[in-house]
Amino acid sequence: METKEIYGDLPRLETERLVLRRVTDRDADDMFAYGSDEDVARYVTWDTHRTLEDTKEFIAFIERQYENGDVAPWAVEYKENGRMIGTVDFVIWRPQHHLAELGYVLNKAYWGKGIMTEAAGELMRFGFEKMDLVRVQARCFAENTGSERVMEKLGMTYEGTQRKAMKVKGRHWDLKTYAILREEYDQGPRDSEESPIME
Repeated sequence: METKEIYGDLPRLETERLVLRRVTDRDADDMFAYGSDEDVARYVTWDTHRTLEDTKEFIAFIERQYENGDVAPWAVEYKENGRMIGTVDFVIWRPQHHLAELGYVLNKAYWGKGIMTEAAGELMRFGFEKMDLVRVQARCFAENTGSERVMEKLGMTYEGTQRKAMKVKGRHWDLKTYAILREEYDQGPRDSEESPIME
């Protein structure tokens, strides 16, 4: 399987509370609302959005990824109000190894409601069922206990900490790695509770 088979025409996914869909330029204001929040940006690899133009440039980059059939995020839309409240994606996909890595970010106003566990859980299901994945992993900065909690709620197993594995925003970060294998996922449904998350 090649990336274009998925990302050339990004599938629309749906859960009880959420729609996972393509990011569009209409999402700029909603994305800026969380992208400009220092608390949201603290544990992600990208810099805080300073202006709406920063957000529009990022969305333009995402749209080019779609056009090229390259890995790109799903927008997380909250059905109750139609707002785009974050993104979820496979930040890494290695089809030849049947491996993908989850990444996600969520508007702070929606932390602690199980939303990202719901979104990431749906993407994980799609990955195992439609992308022939054998392993789904996720990594977070060691200080990011909210993201770690999401990984645990998804049924992932902690595999270790890579010390000073990434230099971002002027410092070296330790990265915690979690993963779940297809056979573990197939054992049964995952818990859907959650605490605040970041990428």
